[in-house]
Amino acid sequence: MIQNEEQHAYRNLGPDDILSAVEQLGYDCDGRFLALNSYENRVYQIGLEDQSPIIAKFYRPGRWSDTAILEEHAFTKELHAHELPVVAPITDKNGQTLFHAEQYRFALFPRCGGRAPELDNPKHLEILGRYIGRIHAIGVIKDFTDRPTLNVDLFATASYQYILEHDFIPGELIPAYRSLAEDLVPMIESCYQRAGKVRTLRLHGDCHPGNILWTEGGPHIVDLDDVRMGPAIQDLWMFLSGDRAYMTMGLDDLLTGYTDFMEFNPRELHLIEALRTMRMMHYAAWLARRWGDPAFPIAFPWFNSGRFWEEHILSLREQAALLTEPALEWH
Repeated sequence: MIQNEEQHAYRNLGPDDILSAVEQLGYDCDGRFLALNSYENRVYQIGLEDQSPIIAKFYRPGRWSDTAILEEHAFTKELHAHELPVVAPITDKNGQTLFHAEQYRFALFPRCGGRAPELDNPKHLEILGRYIGRIHAIGVIKDFTDRPTLNVDLFATASYQYILEHDFIPGELIPAYRSLAEDLVPMIESCYQRAGKVRTLRLHGDCHPGNILWTEGGPHIVDLDDVRMGPAIQDLWMFLSGDRAYMTMGLDDLLTGYTDFMEFNPRELHLIEALRTMRMMHYAAWLARRWGDPAFPIAFPWFNSGRFWEEHILSLREQAALLTEPALEWH
């Protein structure tokens, strides 16, 4: 059933439908049309007569409720109102940001360019930390009501169980994967126990370098589609990679900027490798869940092969070792 739904999710969304949806809001499209690099949703750059192009984002049917999407929009607009460089949805004359065309829901955004941040540049990390600190200073004011909370059950347990239940792994690798996944969950939970009582707040949720567009004036922060409740470190750890010494230097740069605007609880450092492990497990399950979407086998041809699962299991074993190591230190 899930595979069939994915197969038909975007079947009726063609170029004419996309342009018609944008034009129904009063825009004059000039026929220029560019599909952007997005798979969970469908995102397009649309050329306009005598105006700069705009971005149209068509939400995957069934993923979020209207109220959850509008909560994302409200949070983004709240951040934008505080002069944070997030790319907020365009509001029409009636104050609406979420629109409908046939069975699809979509939003429009201004086009913003930029390049990836330089993660080996201490100044870039400090600036990123400063902006994330400002986001969290607003995010902590109240909670989401229609957005999920990042947790072990959702990102780890449900992920490996879905993979096992839907026969994605070659038979000879199933025992190794099952045993490893079942061992990882209590190890991740142990990291949470070491972190103690961690405050959750409204987050970007998917704050990786690909969602930062760097310009001469600083970053644009894009794609808040995964906003949710969670620990502050979730919006910081994805900028850290490499060996322990290198990550420690990067962490110091990030938190130098972050703590200008937001207090940071150092016990959350126990969660970095736990969150990294959960993301790896969730990513594999995301590909499995979307495998029925015709775009996915084309974009990710290496998935669902024996080699992929061998490498995935090896990576998770490496994470198992890291989960027992001391947390990074912040001075």
